[in-house]
Amino acid sequence: MRVDLDGTGRATVRTGVGFFDHMLDQLARHSLIDMVVETDGDLHIDDHHTVEDTGIALGQAIRAALGDRRGIRRYASLDLAMDECLTRAAIDVSGRPFLVFRAEFPRHKIGTFDTELVREFFQALAQNAGVTLHIDNLYGANAHHIAETCFKAVARVLGDAVAIDPRQADLVPSTKGLLA
Repeated sequence: MRVDLDGTGRATVRTGVGFFDHMLDQLARHSLIDMVVETDGDLHIDDHHTVEDTGIALGQAIRAALGDRRGIRRYASLDLAMDECLTRAAIDVSGRPFLVFRAEFPRHKIGTFDTELVREFFQALAQNAGVTLHIDNLYGANAHHIAETCFKAVARVLGDAVAIDPRQADLVPSTKGLLA
């Protein structure tokens, strides 16, 4: 697992889970974070551990890349529209992990992918990156579109929050002087 927070959105993704690879490509492209993700999981059982473990590893890579979080914008929020869907995401790159996930899927599967794994991925990502993440799908009818708007909205807010703010490039964005 490798990430470059100052990238251009290039991704090399191989998890063995086709739909999930598509979502990780979206995450990289729309966050402008370069990612190399190669996961070798127990797909003979199901996709759960592969998706969760990828979230853990990606979160840890992001946390490491952030260092002391000096100069980052820290906060971001966005309403993302795609076709019939609207999803809101907000993030605080605070060092305090928390996830609020509100999305209901009209089907339990997108192809062979279990829709409950969308939340599992974001839980693992938030916990291990040390971010507070809120994802709220306001409406949508197509399960693929709902999942995709969640990933794209998170991508945009993550990319915006970890971007360097030139006005405070040498400062940690906290009145306490540190973000754990």
